[in-house]
Amino acid sequence: MPTGRGLDEWTEILAATHLGFDIQPTHRTPGKFDGAVSRRRFGGLALLDCASLPWLGRHGKSAGGDAKEPIMGFQLVRKGVELVRDSGREVTLTAGDIVLWDGWQPTEVEVVEPFLKRTLIFPRERVLAVCPRLAEVDTLPPLGRSGPARLLARYLDALALELPTIDEAGGAAAADAALELLRGAVEPSVPTTRAAKREALRTDVRRYVRARLQDPTLCPETIARAHAISVRALHALFEDSGESVAALVRRERLRRCLEDLERPSGGSVTEIAFRWGFRDAAHFSRVFKRRFGATPSDARHAALARIGKESGAAGLDPGDGLL
Repeated sequence: MPTGRGLDEWTEILAATHLGFDIQPTHRTPGKFDGAVSRRRFGGLALLDCASLPWLGRHGKSAGGDAKEPIMGFQLVRKGVELVRDSGREVTLTAGDIVLWDGWQPTEVEVVEPFLKRTLIFPRERVLAVCPRLAEVDTLPPLGRSGPARLLARYLDALALELPTIDEAGGAAAADAALELLRGAVEPSVPTTRAAKREALRTDVRRYVRARLQDPTLCPETIARAHAISVRALHALFEDSGESVAALVRRERLRRCLEDLERPSGGSVTEIAFRWGFRDAAHFSRVFKRRFGATPSDARHAALARIGKESGAAGLDPGDGLL
């Protein structure tokens, strides 16, 4: 479009997908402006591909995009040159560069040459949950072209290909994997404080719990032993988190059970309960109803009815593969 109209629409597009920018033309902006963004959502994250001709934009502290919370972005440059200015520094990004940005920080961006980038957008809160030490720093650590950062970049390429075939549960798992890869790329470069060490240990405990939900012996004693701390220290670690260790284990187990109950091939209610570490079916039914407001059987029937309705709308036999 002509530059004036094109930049106005580009401002709206970036505000809906990335961050709110005050966009202006530069002497490099052509008379006809072109730009495009594609967005794929999964597990509370968004994978964006963005291409545009040169422009200059500034944004202040904001949530960013159409999200209702602050966001962070893991960005891979495919083509072109982009200048990023924040906190008194200027960074030049070219093809192959990888950077982590924080939408909560005022920034100036100038696209110098026709640009193509792929960005994974995270809710800021979820990044800090796996990389708590980031909350202690004023400037985000550079990722350069480190091995962990390149691994996450290749993972984004695989996601772009596979997301159209991934269901909701698969999308949630893909998002968790992306967060773990981001943690591996960021954590080694962040300085440590006492408060950050405490939060990092809590993060490790949560990760340990999620990996061992099928073990019926998982409990505060075994968790504390695995982390070389006392049970008392473990409880103290979580005393200001709003959730006890036992509640954490129960919540994660119930979440996995709900996922399996909503899958036609998940197995019987009893099989699912035992699979995820519950030792007593009656106890499982009680805590499940307390958490979700419905019995496991009710949740299973509601999921099958929903799948049958969706299959029927698509012209399929609602009974195919459901029982």
